[in-house]
Amino acid sequence: MVDKQLLKEVLAEALAGGGDFADIFIEEKRNTAIGCEAGKIERVHTGVDIGAGLRVLLGDVTAYAHTNDLSRNGLLEAAGIVARAARGGKKDINLDLQLIKPVVDFKFRDRPGDISTERKVSLVEAADRAARVLDKDRVKQVIVGYGDVTQNVIIANSKGDYVEDERIHTRLLVQAVAASGSTIQTGYEAVGGLCGFELFEKFPAEAVAAAAARRAVEMLAARPAPAGKMPVVMAGEAGGTMVHEACGHGLEADLAQKGLSVYAGKKGQVVASEEISVVDDVTMDGRYGSYRFDDEGVTARPVELIKKGVLSDFLYDRLTAVKDGRESNGHGRRQSFRYKPVPRMGNTYIAPGKTDPVKIIRETREGLLVKKMGGGQVNTTTGDFVFDVAEGYLIKDGEIGPMVRGATLTGNGPEVLRMVDLVGSDLGFTIGTCGKDGQGVPVSDAQPTISIKQLIVGGTGRQEGPDPKIRRL
Repeated sequence: MVDKQLLKEVLAEALAGGGDFADIFIEEKRNTAIGCEAGKIERVHTGVDIGAGLRVLLGDVTAYAHTNDLSRNGLLEAAGIVARAARGGKKDINLDLQLIKPVVDFKFRDRPGDISTERKVSLVEAADRAARVLDKDRVKQVIVGYGDVTQNVIIANSKGDYVEDERIHTRLLVQAVAASGSTIQTGYEAVGGLCGFELFEKFPAEAVAAAAARRAVEMLAARPAPAGKMPVVMAGEAGGTMVHEACGHGLEADLAQKGLSVYAGKKGQVVASEEISVVDDVTMDGRYGSYRFDDEGVTARPVELIKKGVLSDFLYDRLTAVKDGRESNGHGRRQSFRYKPVPRMGNTYIAPGKTDPVKIIRETREGLLVKKMGGGQVNTTTGDFVFDVAEGYLIKDGEIGPMVRGATLTGNGPEVLRMVDLVGSDLGFTIGTCGKDGQGVPVSDAQPTISIKQLIVGGTGRQEGPDPKIRRL
């Protein structure tokens, strides 16, 4: 998109007024979005977005500008803007940009750009039909969303680093609404990854849609969830929503440095049960939050955040790393060239343990089994959270009982991690777009089946005896 010689000129101009560091992020992004509602294709959108973001760091000050004009004049004009905004001692630099090779590589087989729009529309229509046919009488509404993004980037900086990268993300989201009388329930399912259209060999669109519709239909017969303090087993298939929200954001270095994290100043201290290790590994093959380089050109690497209950690290970008006198660990991310990078999660998960997940349920005398998490809120400063349960079941005498609806989980992130007494050998992933500072990036979260000694469960039902219809494991 831009040759190296021009990049050298632009970086030199950006530092002409002073500054400690300058970088440029150039991006070409092609995307397709298809939406289906009420059995009809309502939206087919394709587009191309091209531009560059330039940044100068001077101490704690960040000067940032972006432009759609990738001509020499356009880039030099943007460089001049950040140079005037970050004035220090004038510096003469003589750059020799060197290509940085990735430490991990990803292969894209069926690139979305090679797949016809007609084939993508057919996939969405097939998902819509699969959700409706599951229960023609009670499935009243289905929403299907398909999306793919092919992003090519060039990143260069005043240290002489030069990076070229390609990222391809593909996803499918299905929401089904079921109704019976005055009762209305919703089911949701999403799949995605750092991959092309081959995603749907592993996750057929019809199966994804059927899972969403099944959840909605089965919730119609669910009893109101009981309220009170009780043991909670979170199945691996519930995904890592809790570790992402109640723990992960607090481990991003900028929040910790600002005192907006419950983990601030606690490195080296016990913050969880010794059964708990938390990792953010963006090198995992095909995961939605994976990448070769972060958006500052730092090579991808796994980061162990909590090791056997002890806080061992935070997620850093370049700016927060300088503040702590260390190197970035590759977690500076941005939505596009229009945004400056900030510390972000990628693939965050609780590491699997050694306990059979079935055994964890059998050793739970009574409580709540969570198989799917919904939305929620968290206060990163205190760690307090509230989450909805999208699919949950009562546990009685080690057996899975009736489905419940309307359950919420309330607690404190660090306290909950301290109360985990069993960690399963499985690992289940969910995907999402994580929002922070007004920008979103693709992430995935995961956890094994875990047993939490006690959580506050919100609901409108009463705690009762076992239901005669018990599912035996």
